[in-house]
Amino acid sequence: MGKRHDGDMQTRPIRDNVFNSYGKYYDIIYADKDYEKESDFLEQTFRKHSKNMPKAIIDVGCGTGGHAIPLAKRGYEITGIDASETMINLAKEKARKAGVKADFYRIDVSRLQLDKKFDACISMFAVISYLTDNKSISSSLSNIRNHIKKDSLFIFDFWYGPAVLSILPSIKIKKVEKGGIKVIRFAEPYLDTLHQICRINYYLLACKGRTILEEVEEEHAMRFFFPEEIKYFLENSDFKLLKLCSFPNLDEQPTLQTWNVAAISRAA
Repeated sequence: MGKRHDGDMQTRPIRDNVFNSYGKYYDIIYADKDYEKESDFLEQTFRKHSKNMPKAIIDVGCGTGGHAIPLAKRGYEITGIDASETMINLAKEKARKAGVKADFYRIDVSRLQLDKKFDACISMFAVISYLTDNKSISSSLSNIRNHIKKDSLFIFDFWYGPAVLSILPSIKIKKVEKGGIKVIRFAEPYLDTLHQICRINYYLLACKGRTILEEVEEEHAMRFFFPEEIKYFLENSDFKLLKLCSFPNLDEQPTLQTWNVAAISRAA
């Protein structure tokens, strides 16, 4: 696997420069993702670690509403934000078709300013790993803290550094078909251990029958984190780290084989 050094990391909004054309095929690519099970995990976490069960939840980096819509169906008041216009439009349409009420806004967390405080914050599917530099991590976590009440939970998952360096990213090909559209996605990663970033070059081919609908190329930069680092960033933004666990298994300790780890924290 090759390595690439890109010099200084620049602050970039979460998903603002990605998930545009790629975002149109997001729900096809991840049709096998079990959002209901992950919503079960969130509710289990609420029950076990909340001082008061949340009602109003902000979903940071909500994407196409994969977690927001199931939670809205379960009776939570959901506000979802994402920097990708494509993803937000899809989330609104999915919520409309599902007959659920949820508010979705195109806002990047680094510029989050809503006149409301929430009972909890979730940020799922490694959204935090799209924050690739220390400044944007700190400012984003501070913005989240400013939008949730004291003692509220902040739950997120991230790429777990010990596992990333143990397993190592590899070239992958994924083929999926849904609604008559076939998507073939090639993922070629480049590991930058100096900056704790994996840059993934995605090439996506969308077809209907023998017709090629679209070719998409995007680069996604993903940061991986280590336990004490997560604790440090949280404490600097007035959060207390309660627990790290293998995602989505609340009672399972992370190992060198746990690529995705969930952090459960409370607003101090």
